[in-house]
Amino acid sequence: MSQMPTETEMGGRFEPPYNTQFNVFLDNRVGRLLHLVEVFKDQALTLAGFSILESTGHAVVRVVTSRSDLARRLLGRHEYPFSEQSILCIEVDDDHSVADICQQLVTCEVSISHAYPLLVRPRGRAVVAMHCDDIEFAAMVLRNKLFTVLGENDLGENAPGSAPDTELD
Repeated sequence: MSQMPTETEMGGRFEPPYNTQFNVFLDNRVGRLLHLVEVFKDQALTLAGFSILESTGHAVVRVVTSRSDLARRLLGRHEYPFSEQSILCIEVDDDHSVADICQQLVTCEVSISHAYPLLVRPRGRAVVAMHCDDIEFAAMVLRNKLFTVLGENDLGENAPGSAPDTELD
């Protein structure tokens, strides 16, 4: 997957607002999820969402924050094994449902590999995180159909009614 901007019909460049999803690998032991969540507590970021994929011996926790650079440093400092991937965060409201998102993407033959709701509600609206096989094209299609695609700045301290906590030393 390329992070290069996609050429638009009018010849300009389109670069969607990206969000970074961290896939954190945890042993299935009591208290491991609590410890992971506490890593982000009292930091200058918002834990915007997470989803847990569990198996017998381990779990993968998908984490989305409002500041991926800080989250990356925190995960490294606490020695969590993780990988990263770009995702889209799309507002859901009365005029733009999850079914509408899926319909637009299937019409353009874009596959959704996974999706989950976020914890935050910027502008009072629900948000769904999605990973697609062609994130740039998916974002362009959704924006052309007047869906609101959010960047990480929209998910936390810069969202209306939010304020950052303390900064990591």
